[in-house]
Amino acid sequence: MFSLADKTVVVTGGGRGIGRGIARAAAKTGANVVITGRSVAPLEETRAEIEALGARALALPGDITSAADIAEIVNRTEERFGRIHGWVNNAGSAAPADVGPLLDLDEGQWDRVVDLNLKWTFFAMQAAARAMREHGGSIVNISSRSGSQPCPITGHYGAAKSGVDGLTATAAVEWGRYGIRVNAIAPGVVLTENSASMTNPSRRRRQIETVPLQRLGVVDDIGPLAVYFLSDEAAWISGQVVQANGGSRIPVGLLTYLHHANKDAAC
Repeated sequence: MFSLADKTVVVTGGGRGIGRGIARAAAKTGANVVITGRSVAPLEETRAEIEALGARALALPGDITSAADIAEIVNRTEERFGRIHGWVNNAGSAAPADVGPLLDLDEGQWDRVVDLNLKWTFFAMQAAARAMREHGGSIVNISSRSGSQPCPITGHYGAAKSGVDGLTATAAVEWGRYGIRVNAIAPGVVLTENSASMTNPSRRRRQIETVPLQRLGVVDDIGPLAVYFLSDEAAWISGQVVQANGGSRIPVGLLTYLHHANKDAAC
């Protein structure tokens, strides 16, 4: 079950974190894996890891916020492997300099976060769907639980991910007639090499206390779910957003927001 043998899967932001975990999971189930991202070194490390698992891999440095780069990813994948069966839109983030309370956000902060997480996720979805239109396929968007809960301090990121959830549902309806399935995964707090804030013991403990399963996520919690959506076993699943958060229903950023609010009130 859950075999991706003879299938080709593209993972954006595949050199690090959740994307790397998804690429590894896809390789373990037999897929040809194409990984993209801005930094060459992590892509090459991931490519070597995938090939060590016995799978074929292609590392394509590129900027997912460039229409030309997205087109190049599609073209080079088809040249190497023939066709695209699955596409995972994992690239997305909010830089520390671009987050803050809604009252303090400026236009540049808004545009950088919303463009990366919503605008370019859509155009990557569109490029993938055009490549899959004749043969069908599966698109998996990496959303966030921030898309369905209040998201203090990173409200524009939450708004963008809410938009991704909406696009997932609408694309599933519009593209279903082409045999294209579109689903999303909404992770909670997942520990990656970029989770610097989680090295603070007190903050980490507070976050864990909000999770019924009493631990934070790891990248290998997300990869198998992505593989399921990409596989033929999910052939009648489309338009879904699945939460992967250890059962937590407490909004992301609430503890940080309360910390700031209490500090301001004390001044």
